[in-house]
Amino acid sequence: MVFDPSERKALMSRHPVASDRADVVVVGAGIVGLGAAYAAARRGLRVIVVDRTASPVGATVRNFGHICIGAQTGLAREFADASRDIWLRLATDAGFWLRESGTLVAARDTTELAVLERAARDGDRDGDIELLTAEELRSHAPVRVGVAGGARLRTDLQTNPREAAGAIVRHLVALGVEFRFRTAVTAVSSIRVETTRGAIDCGRVVVAVNHDVDQLLPEIAERVGVVRCALDMMRVSAMTPRPLAAPLLTAWSLLRYGRFAAFPETVALRERLYAERPELAGLDLNQMYTQLPDGSLILGDSHVRGIQPGPFQPEPAFDAFIAEAAALLELDDVRVIERWQGVYASGPEEFLIEQPEPGLHVIAATTGIGMTTGLGLAERMIADSATTESATTDPATTAAYERAPQLAAEGAS
Repeated sequence: MVFDPSERKALMSRHPVASDRADVVVVGAGIVGLGAAYAAARRGLRVIVVDRTASPVGATVRNFGHICIGAQTGLAREFADASRDIWLRLATDAGFWLRESGTLVAARDTTELAVLERAARDGDRDGDIELLTAEELRSHAPVRVGVAGGARLRTDLQTNPREAAGAIVRHLVALGVEFRFRTAVTAVSSIRVETTRGAIDCGRVVVAVNHDVDQLLPEIAERVGVVRCALDMMRVSAMTPRPLAAPLLTAWSLLRYGRFAAFPETVALRERLYAERPELAGLDLNQMYTQLPDGSLILGDSHVRGIQPGPFQPEPAFDAFIAEAAALLELDDVRVIERWQGVYASGPEEFLIEQPEPGLHVIAATTGIGMTTGLGLAERMIADSATTESATTDPATTAAYERAPQLAAEGAS
């Protein structure tokens, strides 16, 4: 279970204030919304988070738990770097599993290795890509004999998304943030949020509803071109000769990330992979793996985009996940534990950052890198507008920060 509703009720009873007024109302309790609530609460603001579900159950919990910092460039890298610091702080304060694992990349032939060598040589972040020999890669991952080599992205992190989201909610409740779950938002402006449980007056609104922006603000979704991306994923148990020490990417992953995608070597790799494996190209495959603390492996993933992708999951995608895993990794006794469909916002740019009116902010990661960049995106948005807003003297907020003065001090920096 991601987050026990009875546990949430107990937590909320410790902070029974049910104000219809807040400095900041956050619409959406995914990682971007949680990041906005955290950034605002650290600045002493009275925050209410509204979400139509009973707990975080969307893209924030349906992913690999991979915080892929080293594969980003430009604005995504700025947000990813900021997110890294926040993830580390939250893991300590909220008490969830997070490891500074880096990310491994497996290269099965010289054309794949050439992309990694180019990135290590010409990358804009000197030293954050470590090239690995085949033997070094195999010491960190149960890959089969025959790989050409690989690399390690040093700065990356890994968490268990099913546990992290619930832990962050509990931590924010302890800091005085009020959550109104099972509450739908019907309309927003910069000064009021209308919900199915009444209106909330506020000084600022952050809409962080991921792909559902078209349900609340359809004109923005249509103008910007945000649609949904549905992906298939699965979790398996398997016997391996050694654990997977970090998230593991493959050549298919290199085609997706800005750090690698523009190299001539990557263009040549794409042409080869699409020619040799058109069935995998048709799945828009990102062949990658993470291992959770219980030893199970997450495999995936495929991608289909549309305004409303169908819910039906073709079995050939799952067959491909298992077959490709068996071809790359030393696996025995593979048993499928779970299959699921994830959905996230997809658009022509990496981020949706809109301000329809002063004080009304609409933000989302729109290329499937929300776990990597979402906390930094939210922090930047709150920080940029902090000078125009002031904190309230709400007693619950004041009491929370008397218990956590170091967080209040960080908010002033």
